[in-house]
Amino acid sequence: MGEKKKIVDKYFQVVPEILGFQFVSKAILLGGTWLIKAIAMWVITSTGRVALTSGDFTFLFTTWQGWLLIILGVGLLFHYTAFDLFTKMYYCDAVIKDKPITLKEALKFDINGLKKILSIDGLFIVMYIALIAPIVGGGISLSLTSNLYVPTFVSSVIHATPLYNILYTVATIAFAVIGILHIFSLHGALFSDMTIMESRKQSDRLIKENWKDFIKENINFTLKLVVLFVAVVAVIRFIPIFILFKFNFEGEQGRFILLLIMFLATAIISTLAMMITPFYLIKITTLYYKYRGEEDYVVDVREHKKHPVLLFWTLATVVLCVLLAFMSNKMFDRIFPAEVSTGIISHRAGGNEGAENTVSGLKTAIELGAYGSEIDIQRTKDGYYIVNHDSTFERLTGNKSKPEELTLAEVKALRIKTADGKEEPVATFEEMLDASKGHIILFVELKGATADKKMVDDAVRMIKERGMVDETVLISLDYELVNYAETNYPEMNTGFLSWAAYGNIAELNCDYLGLEGESATSDFIDAIHKQGKLAMVWTPNEENEQKHFLISTVDYIITDNVKQANSLIEKLAKRSDFERILDAILMRVS
Repeated sequence: MGEKKKIVDKYFQVVPEILGFQFVSKAILLGGTWLIKAIAMWVITSTGRVALTSGDFTFLFTTWQGWLLIILGVGLLFHYTAFDLFTKMYYCDAVIKDKPITLKEALKFDINGLKKILSIDGLFIVMYIALIAPIVGGGISLSLTSNLYVPTFVSSVIHATPLYNILYTVATIAFAVIGILHIFSLHGALFSDMTIMESRKQSDRLIKENWKDFIKENINFTLKLVVLFVAVVAVIRFIPIFILFKFNFEGEQGRFILLLIMFLATAIISTLAMMITPFYLIKITTLYYKYRGEEDYVVDVREHKKHPVLLFWTLATVVLCVLLAFMSNKMFDRIFPAEVSTGIISHRAGGNEGAENTVSGLKTAIELGAYGSEIDIQRTKDGYYIVNHDSTFERLTGNKSKPEELTLAEVKALRIKTADGKEEPVATFEEMLDASKGHIILFVELKGATADKKMVDDAVRMIKERGMVDETVLISLDYELVNYAETNYPEMNTGFLSWAAYGNIAELNCDYLGLEGESATSDFIDAIHKQGKLAMVWTPNEENEQKHFLISTVDYIITDNVKQANSLIEKLAKRSDFERILDAILMRVS
């Protein structure tokens, strides 16, 4: 029979079963998810829209179609909770107890679990798992929302304001503690025949009684995963180099070997990533039984044997990697281009290299060779247009007034401090147009409480008076304004900025689509290009973020760090074949 050991310490002997489970789980989810999404798209198109975007909050809460979409969205979360998370929990429990698994029993388990969570308590748990846990960055979450995030334009404001930063940190810690205290809330309901309320109270008690052991076990589990992934990354980086130097592979033959190794390594990483949630559920479920004082489940260490699922998975992966390596080698320069074609747009005039939204900042962007410069315009009390990002002038000038509360003369009396200690007046839109003409493309964001159709009309008039139709792009977070501009002034370039969207966003009535970093997936970008439109991402400022998008198919990035982006472009042009392959694959994996 061999040595006996807790299965939680023998994760990898159940990898074949977990791989097989992934196929079953996705198949179960497919039908219901397709139906819910199809109904949601019908509702969206029935309103004359092609997509639901981050600018449609009013529509969501003021129309019956909006409320129906909310209900469908909540239904989708319950669907994923039952047929994604519950299926995993059932499977992991069966692995721990070493009991046979059947699809019929898994479906019965999921349906019974779904009945139990259809309550107010269940709704709160589902909302936490789906929406809070991914943002907090720990615990159990759904594959549907595992990449949920706080938009960069929101997080940047939070981190830049001490009070907001403190409140955000306190809220994050509070939510994390709540998540830990109630981590067994579903276990009691699913495995111990409790109500959600009873299970939640039990979870709170079990964690409080065993919190030291819980923390120790989780730290130990996390460290093992970190060591494993560091080892895999090390192998990915050094084995190709060793093989090339050892056997002197060069030219196309060397590239093929490199590509094959890199694709195989990527498959290994993807497979390991697929294991993380099941492994963690095995760990948590084992702790649940341990803290309840139930049977200490043990299994025989299995003898090595051929497993059909694992054999099929391995063979299919190797064949696919060989084909990918062969095809990629034939189109190497096209798939892994050395030159970066992504244009740089300086954020708020000159970004971090110049005073925000000022003429001098704009001139700095021009000097740095940026393709474009993004500015924010708002209307004054007496109908003039000035450049300012925030709802007030407080951050830049110390004046707490809003643009619409001051006359142009009062605004021009304000002073913005530049990096060298000098002072500069708040710029007018006309001054920015004159400074940019013939030098740089100006991306004009229609901003604030005064952003309306009159602002569009006035901006277009001033642009046309200077003959700058081809040197400007009107952009906004408000799709109605973008649609108005594109419909009434088709000769103008327009762009819609979205940090969240559902539907056929590429079909929106505009020329550019600006995506917040996390939502700028390769599928989204490809869809935009298929519609003949341009994709831009805002606002990647960290070096890794910039690199990710510079080697992607994004047309432009809007950034505060233009110098850094320029330096990266120079470095990327000097990469070896190995570095080009590695960068492209890591970009896809991330």
